[in-house]
Amino acid sequence: MNFDNRSADPAAQEVLAQARDCGAQTVWDRYDALQPMCGFGELGLCCQVCYMGPCRIDPFGEGAQVGACGADAHLIVARNLARAVAAGAAAHSDHGRQVVEVLRGVAGDGASSGYSVLNPGKLKALAAEWGVAGNGDVRRLASELAVRMEAQFGAQRGPLVPSLRAPEAQRARWAKMGITPRGIDREIVDLLHCSHHGVEADPVALLRAAMRAALADGWGGSMIATDAQDVLFGGPAAIRSRANLGVLEEKKVNILVHGHEPTLSEMLVAASRNPELLARARQAGAEGLNIAGICCTANEILMRQGMPVAGNYLHQELALLTGAVDVMVVDVQCVMPSLVQVAACRHTRVVTTSPQAHIPGAEHLEFDPREPMAAARAIIERAVEAFARRDPARVRIPRHSMDLVAGFTNENLPYYLGGRFRAGYRPLIDAVAAGRIRGIVAVVGCNTPRVVQDQHHLALVRSLLARDVLVVQTGCSAIASGKAGLLRPEAAAELAGPGLREVCDAVGIPPVLHVGSCVDNSRILSICVALVAEGGIGSELSELPVAAAAPEAMSEKAVTIGMYAVASGIFTAFLPTPRVAGSRVVRKYLEEDVERETGGKFLFTNDIQEAARAIVAHLDGKRQALKLAPMLYENGVRSSEAAVSRVLSDYVPPTGLTSLGCGKAQEQSQSRPPES
Repeated sequence: MNFDNRSADPAAQEVLAQARDCGAQTVWDRYDALQPMCGFGELGLCCQVCYMGPCRIDPFGEGAQVGACGADAHLIVARNLARAVAAGAAAHSDHGRQVVEVLRGVAGDGASSGYSVLNPGKLKALAAEWGVAGNGDVRRLASELAVRMEAQFGAQRGPLVPSLRAPEAQRARWAKMGITPRGIDREIVDLLHCSHHGVEADPVALLRAAMRAALADGWGGSMIATDAQDVLFGGPAAIRSRANLGVLEEKKVNILVHGHEPTLSEMLVAASRNPELLARARQAGAEGLNIAGICCTANEILMRQGMPVAGNYLHQELALLTGAVDVMVVDVQCVMPSLVQVAACRHTRVVTTSPQAHIPGAEHLEFDPREPMAAARAIIERAVEAFARRDPARVRIPRHSMDLVAGFTNENLPYYLGGRFRAGYRPLIDAVAAGRIRGIVAVVGCNTPRVVQDQHHLALVRSLLARDVLVVQTGCSAIASGKAGLLRPEAAAELAGPGLREVCDAVGIPPVLHVGSCVDNSRILSICVALVAEGGIGSELSELPVAAAAPEAMSEKAVTIGMYAVASGIFTAFLPTPRVAGSRVVRKYLEEDVERETGGKFLFTNDIQEAARAIVAHLDGKRQALKLAPMLYENGVRSSEAAVSRVLSDYVPPTGLTSLGCGKAQEQSQSRPPES
């Protein structure tokens, strides 16, 4: 059986063959068994908000056109989408709440211990922004800042403090629409209330409420999470590491961290360097301890500690099937309940750690932030015990891994662009204005078995690079590019158009910038804010030659992210099409009418080339509106008369990317900028 119709990653294809041979079911097998899926649900036309149903609307007009209560297709689709936004906003924002609780504990009020403020510069900057007074005492500043951040979740009146970072013109748009976020929890509850039976019956009004809840996440919960994590664990800096299943080590104890919260994973990394625990591993016959990650926990310890990344969302089962993982420790979000069944095919122990997430059959070791090192030690001890039971004959690790550079942020990127003494976004703005860089596109999101794993991410990114577009990535999308070699500086010479290549060569950055986990999409918003503040390519977010894309969207969080991007004035391509096709009213509002209100809009499509062409056309349209210089190069030829409006031509990516030796994992950039 050929597995290239399941994943674009050769390591994944190799392990899928192993799964077939040992009879293990993976997410792809379960997905195939569900076919054909409900056509009504696929269009968003099933309603389950009350118990008179579930009701479903016939899209062909021959059956029922309203539910039992009288809700039509447009209201049902809007309700379903709104509830997805509420769940996504709750997930990301609750992550922020957990991190703030740890920050409060650092101040010594008894809620937490074992952590410290590793980035006092960021703490002081945030204290000034939030109006926290103090004599410079770090513990006092941390305590008061945490209290004020916590208050944002239960606030009843806005605006949210982080939302004030948005340009004034964007905030004016929100005020006019009535979608300025007031409090994080309030907006989520308000949206769930609006979508309850017998409340909001106007689908467009419901979509505006969904945007307000999404903004409360993007400019609230997620932004707070990123800020608090930077204070606690340090601001990331460009760092070298590796990605893909080949980072697992046959002769070491392998511990995989999976989920989204770095409060435990940071301690696991620290514990893995403890001489006593290393000695225990050697006594068990191992050569050491190897911590690697899956999903966004991987991104967190990658960009701060340089720890290797084993894979993205659809790799979580495959990693277990290699037989090399001794313990997989999980917290929250994007964790498959199937892990215990898959792990049973090998010796691997699955350990759940969150009070919010249990898996039947897994060992539950609830994480207590007051004793984080104790939890880390207990997990490593379990991994060492499991290593002693590992059957070497059943270990089959794919020899696929790729070098990468990660850890770019809105705060350190100016130093890489302009140097320590000329830090700023001016070099990037000048490159855009002069036509060397067409624009900047954020490619974010998940994996889904509905699409060949990583295929859409890689096709879109390669197409954009070829047309001189600088790409920034987060989450599983960034991991996809990391596995394929796109996060190396050398990728500029291999894949980038001549203008983008000139810029990357001049400052030594990759053409694709890894900016963190999925909550770190807030960093992308901050980069856009900085570009507006610097001036020259737009006076508000909606004027910038920027766009966003979620090429393999899977979760409700992806819907929320897309919604706050559009509400922030950003054109956003979303693939596969979410469940909105059953309502022309919902689609027309989100793909057309909303642009007049927020400055942004969605493109819903299942065609990745259509998405690529539309993104490039959008960037060219913004350039034309700003009267920027024509693109300096077109089709690889220098030209002062290049047509600004020319859209993306088909691009066939080169094959045979090779690892060019970007250095050892955990090796940090020698030009690390000062933390701010």
